[in-house]
Amino acid sequence: MTGGRLQRELKKKKPFASPEQEALLNLMRTSDQLQNRFGRLFRQFGLTASQYNVLRILRGEGKPMPCLEIAERMIQVVPAITGLIDRLEKQSMVSRRRSTEDRRVVFVEITKKARAVLKKMDGPVGDLHKQLMGHLTRAELKELSRLLEKARE
Repeated sequence: MTGGRLQRELKKKKPFASPEQEALLNLMRTSDQLQNRFGRLFRQFGLTASQYNVLRILRGEGKPMPCLEIAERMIQVVPAITGLIDRLEKQSMVSRRRSTEDRRVVFVEITKKARAVLKKMDGPVGDLHKQLMGHLTRAELKELSRLLEKARE
């Protein structure tokens, strides 16, 4: 069988219909593999990728944030941010309070417990970043980011 690596990995007999299709499928396969690896790590700490993302956003902001602003900053679009926050609140990872100025606005704050969990996760997450992408040079990583940003335009 000739063709590129993805064609061999998928045991695809015919070539891809277009270079765009091959690139997109390569991107999807890579994304799936990376998400699986991170998913396993997050599960060890009782979190999903989306929950981890919410906690990182809150820790980075350093102050309570409105739910909708958290949703806008998420890496992956989450249709039910309220449900996600509900689950984090049940785990005592966040607390909520209504705005005194506008009762429709709900502020979410990270808890000490969540900060402690994130602190424990920082090393393993950084290690996984290096494990998964460390074989690429700095220039390759910069170019990869540039190309991915261009693809999202």
